[in-house]
Amino acid sequence: MARQESLDDRPAQYVKGVGPARAAQLARLGIRSVADLLLAVPRRYEDRSNLLTIRQLTPGHDATVQVRVLEVSLRRIQRGRSLVESRMGDDTGTVTCVWFNQPYRAQQLRVGEELILYGHLEAGRRMQMVHPEIEWVDAASDGEPGESALHMGRLVPIYPLTEGLSQRWFRGVVHTVLNRYGASAVDLLPEDLRRRRQLAPLAEALRQIHFPESWEALAQAQHRLAFEELFLLQLRLALRRARMTSRRKPRRYQLEGPLTEHFFRRLPFALTPSQRQALDEMMVDLRAPAPMLRLLQGDVGSGKTVVAAALMAVAVQSGYQAVLMAPTELLAEQHARVLRGYFEPVGVPVALLSQGPGPTDRARLRQRIAAGTVGVVVGTHALLERAVAFKNLALVVIDEQHKFGVAQRRTLATKSQTPDVLVMTATPIPRTLALSVYGDLAYSVLRELPPGRVPIRTLLYEDSDRPEVYRLIREELRRGRQGYVVYPLVEPSRQELRAATQMAKTLQAQVFPEFRVELLHGQMRPKQKDAVMRGFLERQIHLLVSTVIVEVGLDVPNATVMLIEHPERFGLAQLHQLRGRIGRGAEQGLCLVISGTTDELARQRLSAFGSTTDGFRLAEADLELRGPGELLGRQQHGWLRFRVASLVRDREVLEAARQEAFALVEQDPQLSRPDAAALRNRVVRSSAV
Repeated sequence: MARQESLDDRPAQYVKGVGPARAAQLARLGIRSVADLLLAVPRRYEDRSNLLTIRQLTPGHDATVQVRVLEVSLRRIQRGRSLVESRMGDDTGTVTCVWFNQPYRAQQLRVGEELILYGHLEAGRRMQMVHPEIEWVDAASDGEPGESALHMGRLVPIYPLTEGLSQRWFRGVVHTVLNRYGASAVDLLPEDLRRRRQLAPLAEALRQIHFPESWEALAQAQHRLAFEELFLLQLRLALRRARMTSRRKPRRYQLEGPLTEHFFRRLPFALTPSQRQALDEMMVDLRAPAPMLRLLQGDVGSGKTVVAAALMAVAVQSGYQAVLMAPTELLAEQHARVLRGYFEPVGVPVALLSQGPGPTDRARLRQRIAAGTVGVVVGTHALLERAVAFKNLALVVIDEQHKFGVAQRRTLATKSQTPDVLVMTATPIPRTLALSVYGDLAYSVLRELPPGRVPIRTLLYEDSDRPEVYRLIREELRRGRQGYVVYPLVEPSRQELRAATQMAKTLQAQVFPEFRVELLHGQMRPKQKDAVMRGFLERQIHLLVSTVIVEVGLDVPNATVMLIEHPERFGLAQLHQLRGRIGRGAEQGLCLVISGTTDELARQRLSAFGSTTDGFRLAEADLELRGPGELLGRQQHGWLRFRVASLVRDREVLEAARQEAFALVEQDPQLSRPDAAALRNRVVRSSAV
């Protein structure tokens, strides 16, 4: 075996067989160092371990066969194209191999040579493979396997490559790097953890992930490397949570008192069991000396706002201020209306700080907030302005928190000394994703809908069914109900998609002339949007034509019907959020979907959307179909792009990695153990903590 050298960040350019030109091509794949080459995991494997005879080949199947070149011919066909044909055989028969527009094959193949073919046997009258892979049968040397042993007669790795790089060349480079550096790669996992979880050493896992001896050995290598990736992620989250909870908040809450008593007595409904449990968990957090860091997840309409309002009542009752930040003006206005209904009858003022009011009004409001005369503040990004200061802010609530960046959430939290923080989302998140993105937060879930809600009906239609769809909408409007029609675009585009501005005119003039149809979208001026929203809330507008601006922030119990056009343009979570705008009263909601897509993945997503109103099931389906990057947004959550781990496949691995990471930080918060030195160095270099 080649001499071993320590693994470091030395450039891939200096690996034998690479050089500057190949290094530039590798850089397009994100491969710049020796370490990157070791961790360039194959995207799939081809089983070329079973050598067949030609007689054993089956049309319609892939196969590996050793043959001898019998004939080779090159023909020029129409428009400058070429065709290379080669008849090859063994003791049991012959097969014809065909390559289009690869004239070099005619010089490459020599009669009498022994080759190994891997390809797909075409179904037809003659035995034929089109564009098979070929490997020359070569001999071993210096105790090393012959080069063809990397490409045939085994489970062969197939890598994601870029133009100009071949699978054969890349396998050879990876094999070189494994021999020279693999054994000295630093194993980040402590030995006792590896032994306890029965994990292979890193060097063995790397060798088996690239050139597995068997499917079983490959599965063990994948498990080992996936565990390490998920363990590192959970370790960062555990360290982040340990750092936050090591602080002490300089306040004590009065959990029971006249304000909370009035609050619960005035509620026109009973809390669901999930709401009561979530409140109990949060009250424990408020009693604790460390600040609360909790995620409240609930499906559309599950009643998160009332839980947050109860916490705000505790904060105000204790002499402190509470703030709720929402991502849009509409949602902030909705929260302000709801919270005013809860608090103003008992003498607690609620202020709305947004971009809508003029500079003078905003300045006056900021003065009241700084003086502490406003107990509950609701706002948008305007809350993050440096000029906004609080006298005694204790509780920070962030709604639809995935709409904000990490820096924005931290900015709001810095306006108080170690505040208690509750983040909320109406977008159901699969457990694996929640533990990966929000694993440093405690976790509460609202699973039931309030009593009296009737499940929404969802019907899928083709464009040819449009008259029937309009008939169903008209029936709802004639009953005195209201509805939405949602489009992905504001203005028409070259993509031949219907757009909100265009269709609002068409629907008013040609389809629903007897009803009032209005337009709402994010490019309208605040006063225009406010006027339209007020008209819809007061039932003066019957049909609201909109974009996804209505995804959150609209609570109109009289709205019972929604039409979503071009639904393939939206994610499942977004479709579910849109659907949640209807059926918020006692009447059943009707969600109508028109799509003409032929894309199979999009049709699977729409089928899932139509089959259930359970947001958690839809979230799992979205994760499986689109992956975490698309589900959360790659720009903000690009660090979830694992090399080996899968949040869909590795649920149990994630749970085990989380358990080990949090236990390690609890025992050794500074990672000061000698066998944790490599982990400590990796974490220090990482910007994630």
